[in-house]
Amino acid sequence: MSKQLTGVLTALATPFTSDEAIDVATLRRVVDRSIEAGVDGVVAAGSTGEVGALSSEERLLLIDTVIEHTAGRVPVIAQTGATSTAEAIRLSKAAEKSGADVLMLITPYYEPLSVEETVAYLKDVAGSVSIPVMLYNIPAVTGVNLDPATVRSLAEDVENIRYIKDSSANWEQALQLIHHHSDVIGTFIGWDAYLYSALVEGAAGVMAGTANVVPGEIVDVARRIAEGDLTGARERWNALYPVIDALLSVPFIPSVKAGLALQGLPAGAPRRPTAVLGAADHARVKDALAALYQNVR
Repeated sequence: MSKQLTGVLTALATPFTSDEAIDVATLRRVVDRSIEAGVDGVVAAGSTGEVGALSSEERLLLIDTVIEHTAGRVPVIAQTGATSTAEAIRLSKAAEKSGADVLMLITPYYEPLSVEETVAYLKDVAGSVSIPVMLYNIPAVTGVNLDPATVRSLAEDVENIRYIKDSSANWEQALQLIHHHSDVIGTFIGWDAYLYSALVEGAAGVMAGTANVVPGEIVDVARRIAEGDLTGARERWNALYPVIDALLSVPFIPSVKAGLALQGLPAGAPRRPTAVLGAADHARVKDALAALYQNVR
C-alpha cells in the first residue's frame, strides 16, 4: 500500500440468501454503497460481517469478492485472525495473495490467552506476510486487552504492524493510543459512539459497522473535522448520533441489517442462531433514521 491508511472504514456486513449462503451479488452492492458515499476503505470478514458464523473457505470467498469488486477504488482490509496460529497464517497468506491492502488480526477468542501468548500469536502471524497489519483489540470478545504499552512494543518489534483497531470502549486507553503512540502506530477507533470524539482527538480514523447504514453522513462528519469545520461537524454529529445510538442499543448485527433494508438494500437475515430484530427494536431504528433525514436533508 503506497499511502498511510486514514479516515472512515466501513466494517462490511455480510449479506446472506434465504438459505444462508453468502449473497455475492448483494455483497457487491453493499461495497458500492460505501465507496460511492466516499469512505476511505472497506473491511471484509470483520465482526459486523458475522465472521464467527463463517467457515474459513467462506471467509476467503468473502475477502476475494470484496477485493475483486473494489478493484482498487479504496483499500481493502481483510480480517484474517483465527482461533489457531496456523489457520490465521493460512488465511493471511491467502488474503495477501488475493491483493488485500491490510490484514486485521483478531486474537483467538475461544480460549482466552495470556498477554504473552497473544503477543506470540500476533508476531507469528504478522511475520508470515509482508503487507501492513492492523491489530484488533476487542477484549469483550477475546478476554485479552492489548494495553497501550503492549501495542507500542509490538509496533516497534514487528515492522509491518502499523495500525490498531481499538474496540475496548475504554476512552482513556483510546486517548493514550492517539496521543502517546501515534509515532509508531495509527489508531482506528472501532466503537462507533466514539466516532466524533476520536477524530477530533486526532485518531488516524474510525472503523464503523454503522457506516453500512449511514456511510455518507459519517464521511461528512469526518471530512468537516479534517477541514477544521468543527461547528459544522458537531451539528452533523448531533443529528447523526441518535441513529448510531439506536443501532448500538439493540442487537448490533441485526440492527445493521435492518438499517440496510430500511435504506433500500436488503441484505438478508443474520445467520442463525442470531435472530432478526424484534418489532420494538426495529421501530427504534426506523424512527431514528426517519428523524435523521428530516433534520439533515
